[in-house]
Order: sequence, then structure tokens, then C-alpha cells
Amino acid sequence: MDFSLSVEEREVRDWVRTFVQRDLMPREQEVLRRERAGQPGLTGEELRELQLKAKESGFWGVQTPEEYGGMGLSAVMTALLEAELGRTFVPFRFGGAADNILYYANDEQKERYLLPTISGDRKSCFAITEPGAGSDAKAIRTSARKDGTDWVINGEKTFITGGNEADFVMVFAITDPEKGANGGVTCFLVDRDAGWKSEYIDTMGEWGPAALVFEDVRVPETQILGELGHGFDLAMQWIGAGRYLLPARAIGSCERLISMAIEHANTRETFGQKIAERQAIQWMIADSGTELEALRWLVLHAAWQVDQKLDSRHAQSMAKLYGGVKANEIVDRVLQIHGGMGYTRELPVERWYRELRLLRIYEGTDEIQRRTIARNLLKGHVKVGGTLG
Repeated sequence: MDFSLSVEEREVRDWVRTFVQRDLMPREQEVLRRERAGQPGLTGEELRELQLKAKESGFWGVQTPEEYGGMGLSAVMTALLEAELGRTFVPFRFGGAADNILYYANDEQKERYLLPTISGDRKSCFAITEPGAGSDAKAIRTSARKDGTDWVINGEKTFITGGNEADFVMVFAITDPEKGANGGVTCFLVDRDAGWKSEYIDTMGEWGPAALVFEDVRVPETQILGELGHGFDLAMQWIGAGRYLLPARAIGSCERLISMAIEHANTRETFGQKIAERQAIQWMIADSGTELEALRWLVLHAAWQVDQKLDSRHAQSMAKLYGGVKANEIVDRVLQIHGGMGYTRELPVERWYRELRLLRIYEGTDEIQRRTIARNLLKGHVKVGGTLG
């Protein structure tokens, strides 16, 4: 059993690490200053500039198939990249990507939506969550009523990532109330100029999601993505495609945070002694380091299952659950080690504290992950210790 990285994996990881240290970390103080002033950490123009700079070295469309101009990297390699990006809170993502379900578009839709999204000329958002349908996605109430050759959409979506910036939305609506999620939900591609509106939702972090409102928004039947009534299956594919990438980014954040705690413990003195000599501090460092390594292997194992075309849902739920809980415990310890300074906005620790808290909620709460894991074990879908047979 070989746990070492291949030459290619190491080279790709090292390039991203260099990019983060050279082009992203120097922007951190300015990002913090802007966020304190209620401004975006990066402007759209700055993000685009950084993405094009990465593209010059071939980093474009990390998981986008090569036939569409992407890198087509494996899940394991993508997880390694996300961990490196997690070393900074500068809100960067590689360009050249599109939502996985957009590949179900027909040829005309690909020309209008998929290809322009990959090139960066269009921006999309995915909208299924509603005020009364978060973890229970089957409870959505947004409806689409047939009127001639058109569909008329009414309803509200909430906590939509990128909803304020998107010029089109993949929105899920009930088209057959009797069937509901079992064949009665359809996904529509809806341009903003069709009439839907977005409103910024203020959160404790810098996420900035949106509420979307649809009032008699009319779209032609040609705007259906995939098949009529099969939208819920598409939604589940979107949600489950890269759940392992969320805790993957937390790996990098925790590495940086623990390093900050170690440096502070080795320099800060109390009562004539470095706090690194205090057993209380040592145990916090020891627990954090151990949990970080456990998280790393949970994430990489889930990614490996994705690459092997195995059913990775159980492994991804475990990685997501453990990553959310332990990342929050680690950042809390690091803040405690820094004392009062950790609580201030002079250091980025409290910034990570707010950001990592979201990991326990979005794309499947801790409770939903526990429900999934428990159900798989209790019903025998997954055996205890079954990974190695």
C-alpha cells in the first residue's frame, strides 16, 4: 500500500502551493481591510486576472474534460489542489469550470450556456434550496405550470451561492405535484433577463448568498435541462459530485492555522516560560495535528473512490462530517492559543472561525451526514471495516 504522491501529483501540488504563496497570500491584509469595510475581498476583475494568470501555466478547468479545454484532473489530484487553496482565505477559484449537470445540456444549450460558462463569459448558479426546504430537498414548493409551449415559474429560493452575480440559473421546480420528487421535478435554465430577481443575504461569514424570487417567470420548453420530471436526479448528482472537496479545502486551512498556533506558542511567554511548555497548549497542538491527518486520509480515500468509479457517497459523508466538526474544533483551539489577539480582527483567525463554521451546514448539515452514515451501517449497505474487505 503506497501512500506517496506520484511525480505528476507532486508537481501539480507544488505549483499550486507556489501560486498561493506568491500571488494570493500577499493580498490577505487587503482582503481583510476590504471585508471589514463591507466590500468584496476580491473584485470580479481581480479574480479574473488571477485566473488568467493561472491559465498561462495550464491551470484552467481543473476538472473540466480535456475535450472542453480543461485539465480533466482526477478527484485525488483535485482534492490536493483544494487543500493548497485552503491555505489562504483569499476567495480564489480556478477558472474554466462549469456545473457538472450542465453537461446534460443538448447541443443548442451547450452553445448557449455550457461553453460560455467554461470560457468565463457567463456565470451560473444552482437553485434548489428554499426557505422551507433545506436539508429536505424533496420539500421544495417552487412550481412550474405549463402554458402552451411555455412554462411559468413561481416560487422563492434561498442561500444560493453566486445568485447575485449569475446571469442564468439552473432552477428546480415542481412540474407534477402528484409525483413530486419521484418524477415530478424539472430543472430549467433561466436567464436573468427572463425576470427573476436576486437579493443579497447577509451572513456571519463572507459567503454572500442570495435569495431568488420567481414571479410568473415565463420560459419556453426548450429551456428544460435534461428530461421533464427528472430534475431531482440531476440535483442529487450536483450535490453529491464533489462533497469531498469541501473538507479538502479545510485541510489547507487547518494546516495554516496549526502552523500559526505552533509559531505563537514558541514565541509567547507567560510567567517567564514559553506557552509551548504548558501541557494544556501541547495537548491542543497534539489533538489538532492528529485530527488533521485523520481528515486528510478520509478526504483522499473518498476522492480515490470517486476515481475508481465506486459508490463514494458513504466515504464522502464521513469526510464531510469529520471535516466540518474537526475543522471547527481546530480553529477554536488556535483562537484560544492566541488569546485576546485571536479574537481581534488584526489576525485572520476569527475570519477562518466564521468561514469554517459554514462547513457544518451547507451542502448537507452534520445531522444529514450522520443520518446517511447511520442508515448505511444499520441497513447493511456498508459494513463496518468493509473498506478493505
